[in-house]
Amino acid sequence: MGDRQAVPRLLVVDDEPDLVDLYAVTLGADYEVETAYGGPEALELIGAGGHFDVALIDRRMPEVSGDKVLTHLHQVAPDCRVAMVTAVEPDFDIIEMPFDEYLVKPISRANIRETVERLLRLQSYREQCRDEYAVAAKLAALRAHKEPEELRGNEEYADLVAKHEELREGIDATTATFGPSEFAAAFAEIGSEDVPATQSD
Repeated sequence: MGDRQAVPRLLVVDDEPDLVDLYAVTLGADYEVETAYGGPEALELIGAGGHFDVALIDRRMPEVSGDKVLTHLHQVAPDCRVAMVTAVEPDFDIIEMPFDEYLVKPISRANIRETVERLLRLQSYREQCRDEYAVAAKLAALRAHKEPEELRGNEEYADLVAKHEELREGIDATTATFGPSEFAAAFAEIGSEDVPATQSD
């Protein structure tokens, strides 16, 4: 998760209190879990400006639907990974919805945990790629405008090269944990600003 070492923060949204409480108990030992017993409460939590790493959102809720919660969350915190956990079977309307996974109830506790772990890995990968890209851009700029002798004799440049190598190793370690579906999700969403540099050090 970049340089942030804090415990991942989750948002669980459902109008069924028993399910919300079950998810909170299932995940609470390893993560900081915020719960919302419906759409209005979810919008309040999101509007309060808190950071969430992963959100689990039900679709069919009175007053404020899960679709509206998802839209608002994406506008406020586009980096939050989202799983729709719902009894509503998917239809073509999901094509443009900004979620990462779609789970149809009933969902086992093991599946919930696996989903959160998978989404956190995707988030970590995206953040690592951003960091790596920023460092690679600095290296490319220096190499384009400095003579090799200047680069070899500069300690700050050597530190930047070492940092780039460390970031690449971190990305490799993260992708080593990916399954096929995670590879597809990661590369489908990566924009040009996140693509790891291919220039060698």
